Amino acid sequence: MNDSVFIHTQDQLKQVAQDVLRFAKELGASNAAVEISEGSGLSVTVRKGNVETIEQNKDKGMGVTVYLGQDGSVRRGNASTSDFSQKALKDTVEAAYNIARFTAEDDCAGLPDEDTLEMNPIDLQLCYPWQLSAEEAVELARRGEAAAFAVDKRITNSEGASVYAQQSHFVTANSRGFMGGYPYSRHTVSVVPIAGKGSNMQRDDWYSSTRDPKQLAAPEAIGRYAAQRALARLNARKLDTRKCPVLFEAPLAAGLLGAFVQAVSGGALYRKSTFLLDSLGKAAFDDHIQVLEDPHVPGAVGSAPFDEEGVKTSRREVVRDGVVQGYFLSTYSARKLGMKTTGNAGGSHNLSITSTLTRPSDDFKAMLKKLDTGLLVTELMGQGVNYVTGDYSRGASGYWVEKGVIQYPVEEITIAGNMKDMFMRIAAIGADTLVRGTKQTGSILIEEMVIAGG
Repeated sequence: MNDSVFIHTQDQLKQVAQDVLRFAKELGASNAAVEISEGSGLSVTVRKGNVETIEQNKDKGMGVTVYLGQDGSVRRGNASTSDFSQKALKDTVEAAYNIARFTAEDDCAGLPDEDTLEMNPIDLQLCYPWQLSAEEAVELARRGEAAAFAVDKRITNSEGASVYAQQSHFVTANSRGFMGGYPYSRHTVSVVPIAGKGSNMQRDDWYSSTRDPKQLAAPEAIGRYAAQRALARLNARKLDTRKCPVLFEAPLAAGLLGAFVQAVSGGALYRKSTFLLDSLGKAAFDDHIQVLEDPHVPGAVGSAPFDEEGVKTSRREVVRDGVVQGYFLSTYSARKLGMKTTGNAGGSHNLSITSTLTRPSDDFKAMLKKLDTGLLVTELMGQGVNYVTGDYSRGASGYWVEKGVIQYPVEEITIAGNMKDMFMRIAAIGADTLVRGTKQTGSILIEEMVIAGG
């Protein structure tokens, strides 16, 4: 990775970090933690062939947390700045110090224990700069949108096509000897076409997002698929209220996995605001379900050698044979629970949900056959999840399926259930695997949910 895409080198960021920690020590801080970051990016949106937005960003920042007192009785303060001059750094540290002086003591605050820190982070190859010009980005977006319009004359409008390129790097350090950082990137191409006219209009979208621009899907392929999805939704009907199996398309299934993460995350657990309270060592799914976290996949979007606190990450089974093996804990939430951090300050890393029943032939068509007669959900609206009780109610649209064959699109319906029951009633997970952010899953079939019609 060539530092030349950034104004500052990694070594320069490390020097800023060392300066900040020194200033905190000179003021009398017991401990301190700092993160320095810098990034640049380009975002372009085209609608109906015309450029709507071109945004270029170059930003940098420093955030510091100052701790006063010893572990078990700690006060802390935070402050930040985008000015890397020595005076600004000193002033920011002093601001954090003064905030800490007047905050309440917290017996769980403080830096991670030294034995949890990643002192020798591995290079996971997470940065692939995409130094394209605004003109090149506009051309890519136009190609994607044009491909959508070319699919069918019923593609009558567009909410736009976008190209986004971002590369950043950071250094994080603390007064217990940890210092680490690396460059990373994230690039996206998306298309949002509209099909139909008047009262019979439908929109849909598709996108490709990777660290390496060479791995992005072609804009034409993205545009065509987005158009096909929008066309398939035309002439949608409503359903009357019923109970039936529900198949969550893979992009939405990733949301179900995200709901599980939130339910077994430290904040929800120590606040007792989750339907999976005290679930460690207990079954949350049927025994064919496995959830794996693997933070060290080279080049993957969810990879990280250490978490936001510098704590080492590791590959682990979060759910084995349906039984919860571990939570998602930061140092603070772990202390609140009397446990050890899991290296998840900032969230999960490359999380996948699979089933031991899944076969390589269980593609999307095979999953429709497993659904047999029921609802395929392709879009969800609203929040509609009560994490305390697990109650789940979301506005939805998708397709009614009979004997494994899509019959017609449906809209203006609500799907309802309880997350605890939904997890236990996952009947199958498809081999139609898709990565969305830090999560990977195929489509997920739930045995039964309530469908409320319009």
